[in-house]
Amino acid sequence: MDAREMKIKAAAEALTYVEDGMRLGIGTGSTAEEFVRLLAERVEGGLKIQGVPTSERTARLCLELGVPLKSLDELPELDLTIDGADEFDAALTLVKGGGGALLREKIVAAASTRMIVIADESKLVETLGAFPLPIEVNPFGLEATRISIEKAASRLGLSGELKLRRKGDEVFSTDGGHYILDASFGRIPDADALSGALHAIPGVVEHGLFIHMASLAILAGEAGVRTLEAN
Repeated sequence: MDAREMKIKAAAEALTYVEDGMRLGIGTGSTAEEFVRLLAERVEGGLKIQGVPTSERTARLCLELGVPLKSLDELPELDLTIDGADEFDAALTLVKGGGGALLREKIVAAASTRMIVIADESKLVETLGAFPLPIEVNPFGLEATRISIEKAASRLGLSGELKLRRKGDEVFSTDGGHYILDASFGRIPDADALSGALHAIPGVVEHGLFIHMASLAILAGEAGVRTLEAN
C-alpha cells in the first residue's frame, strides 16, 4: 500500500466506531480528510451525525461533501473526535499541529468523551520529538515569547531551532489569527514537564502536545490495520 491507501484503510476502520446520532468532532489534515470523504458516503446512505470541524479547511470539505455541521457552541459536548497525528508514542501522547489547527483540535478533543487517532504506522515512535513541536503563540511580543520558550526548554535539557512558520513569503497565521513556532527539540523525554513549562509562558496560546486525550489509535501498515490502546 502507498501512503494514501494506508490513510484510507485507517479512516475506514475509524468509521466503524461512528454510530447513528453521534455528535462527532472531525479532525484536520490529510488522514482526517480521507475520513471525511468516507463519512460523507455514509451520510449520503442515511447515517445521521452532527459534525464539529476543527478547522476552516475541514469545514469547507465537509460542506462540499454534504456532511452536516454545527459549531462547538451549538454542540459543546461531543461523543467522539476522530483526528490524525503527526507523531505519537505507545502511551498515545500525541504531537499535533503540522497543519496549523492544533488549538481548535485540542479544544474539540477536550470537549469529547473519546478521541480516536488515525494514522499510518510511521507516526508511531519510541520517543516524541523527531517531528518539530508546533507552539501556537500570540503575535504580540513574539520575540519575548520565543526567548521565554528557549529558556524554559533549556531548563528541561532541551535545545533546538525555534522556527517561525511561514506560508510562502508570508508568516503563517492560524484560524485564530496566531503564529506558530515549530520547535525542533529532537527528543521530548518528558512531555508533561514540557507542557507545563510552555503553558506558564503568557505569550503561548497552546502547544501541540496532546496528553491523556486519545484512548485509541488505529494504525495502517503493510501488514494491515491494527489498534493501539492507551496504557
